[in-house]
Amino acid sequence: MSGPDSSGEVVELRVHGVSGASAAQVLDLQQTGQVAGDRSGGFYRPRPRRSDTGVHGVTLEAYRWGDLPSGTVARTLAVVFLLPFMLVNVAIWMRPANPGSEATVKSLCRVLALTLTVLYVLAIAGVALDLVGWKCLASTDCLAGRSWLSWLGGRPIGQRLAVLAVVPAAAIGLIWRVSCRPERTFEAFRAPDQDVSASRLGTVGQWDAEPLVGRLRAIHVAAAFATLDLVLLLARGASGASAATIALAVITGVILTGCVGLLCTPPLIDRAAGDKRLDRVTRTLRTAAVILTVVVVAHVLTSSQPWPEERELPGYDSTLTGLFVAQTTLLTALGVVLLLPRERGATPLFGLGALVVAATGISMAVAYSAELVGRLADFLDRDVSTEAGIAAGPPRAYVWAIYGFFRAVLITAIVAGLVILITRRGRRRAAAAIVARDFPNPPAEAGPRLRQVRDAMARARFTEKLVPLAVLYGCLAGLGTATTTIGLLEQFPGNVIERSIGLPAAAITFAIVFASWVIAAIILGLIIGGIFAYRTESYRRHIGVLWDLGTFWPRAAHPFAPPCYAERAVPELVRRITYLVERGDMVLLTGHSHGSVLLAATVLQLPPRISDRVALLTHGSPLRRLYARLFPAYVDDAALREIGRRVGWRWVNLWRDTDPIGGWIFSPQPSPAPATTDDPASGVDRRQRDPRDVVTPPGDSVAPPIHGHWPGESDEPFTEVVPELVRRLGGRADPPGTPR
Repeated sequence: MSGPDSSGEVVELRVHGVSGASAAQVLDLQQTGQVAGDRSGGFYRPRPRRSDTGVHGVTLEAYRWGDLPSGTVARTLAVVFLLPFMLVNVAIWMRPANPGSEATVKSLCRVLALTLTVLYVLAIAGVALDLVGWKCLASTDCLAGRSWLSWLGGRPIGQRLAVLAVVPAAAIGLIWRVSCRPERTFEAFRAPDQDVSASRLGTVGQWDAEPLVGRLRAIHVAAAFATLDLVLLLARGASGASAATIALAVITGVILTGCVGLLCTPPLIDRAAGDKRLDRVTRTLRTAAVILTVVVVAHVLTSSQPWPEERELPGYDSTLTGLFVAQTTLLTALGVVLLLPRERGATPLFGLGALVVAATGISMAVAYSAELVGRLADFLDRDVSTEAGIAAGPPRAYVWAIYGFFRAVLITAIVAGLVILITRRGRRRAAAAIVARDFPNPPAEAGPRLRQVRDAMARARFTEKLVPLAVLYGCLAGLGTATTTIGLLEQFPGNVIERSIGLPAAAITFAIVFASWVIAAIILGLIIGGIFAYRTESYRRHIGVLWDLGTFWPRAAHPFAPPCYAERAVPELVRRITYLVERGDMVLLTGHSHGSVLLAATVLQLPPRISDRVALLTHGSPLRRLYARLFPAYVDDAALREIGRRVGWRWVNLWRDTDPIGGWIFSPQPSPAPATTDDPASGVDRRQRDPRDVVTPPGDSVAPPIHGHWPGESDEPFTEVVPELVRRLGGRADPPGTPR
């Protein structure tokens, strides 16, 4: 984006939040503006003609980053299917601010991320090798009318498995290929080498995706191929393992052990790009796994030993259950590490933020995998009832996984309802006190509107109640993964629960079937939402929030997670601000919602000669309310105060009590003007009264709207703060040509 050649101006650079707004919306330069009414029915007039110079003599400019997290329908849909990868990648950034446990938390999160790759390979192998290759191709009923499968029906088992092993191998190759492409998008936006803040938040935009992501990718690809080899070798060796089978199994185990070992050495794997030896080690491991897969497939194809006659693919169910046991063990270890004594006051999400998000990601991946295998089993067993299909189709571990997912969601939903009911009175009481202070002596006809405002504030205050609910769901999700081990005992949930508490087994089976359809509906909803979020900007405000927030953090745990747009956005902002200042301008940065987080990371990367001519205006900012709780190692009081010092405390943060996401940063005091204290941070926060009034103004038919989290560039508090910050920058606070 190029600017005018003049100098000495004040440029207001606006950065939107996760809404994906257009440039015209960010700049508030629509041709028409609403003068009365509401969104359902309103009155509009043409806006006054104006150039790119705003009403306070500043030049307006917008940075639009909304398409970076998505960009295309294909990438948006990829985010939907790779959502568990993204969650476990976010978990590694949620570690507490405790240097002593950092290496351990990193190692556990990375190994958990590796188990997700293994789980996805097992799910695809379960479809191709177990359901199709072992079960369907051995059944004349399943092959009837399926010419696309019947050509393999009479083949030996070894040939069937060798041919169908191409399916999971191709899936691994596809995700390998897709994960290699994003680097080309952002490689031109590496942050320049310069002395920047020691704050960890300031390093996010300077993150170099390679070599770490390249090393992680090689390790995950190696583990994926080794997992496929393990499935084939366990099936081959079930009726008596030959020397070749044992040797190949040992090599497979060595590769898997090497993958886990590398992930458990953060100081080694996190080394800079200059260490080519480690890159060669990971690439060699990947190449060895690919070659081993070719050898294993050839061994399965040519082996002359008889195959066992079993109903299921030998070793597959026990391998799957063993993976769930490993995930449960890792989650337990992560919880223990996170609950170890830490610095006083560092208790975001009760200290379990990384555990909650990691457990949620694993629970979602297990649900995805179970649904994939279950739906395919149901499709192949076309003449069998759903209940019978569950008993005879997918492995029992998947049935227990679906039951665990249903149990976690149901209990969390019940507890959430109870929390809503129990806390409603207290939240309404606190909101009523704020409303009484904001609107003293209201007229009688304003009663209904006052109740609406009170309820909006009460709903906004429920955000803090989500913390224990998140912890509860994370614990239940981990427990659900643990209960899958019962599948090794050849037991189904309905039978176990009927013997234990007397609840009919048919009721539990119905719940599992219902949960399976709920999972399918969630996946379908995410797909449809992803498409609409890409095609419709207004729809992104509701659907695109999750991946806009998740993909802000670089890939440090899972290489197949969606790429980090901060790798481009933050250096690009730094470059633009530096250019504007070096040509003689001063810059007023204004960020709404997540845009304020981008600007915070940007300010921490600005050198002092640039930040001395920069001011900051944030509104609807989640920096303190959400990020300081979720990412305590990166957003804390020290980092926020450093941001203030870097801009010379030319920082104003606007917040509303009706906002469920944004909030105050340094002080919750309701004073609308800067406080006169020795602490410069006390003058940052300015509370906005929302709505402006509860009485319908003359000439209108509805009362002023409740804005909540919506941006308010046209609101009076915003327009009053802009000239104040311009004056503090030493610039002009009135339109050009106006006498001063």
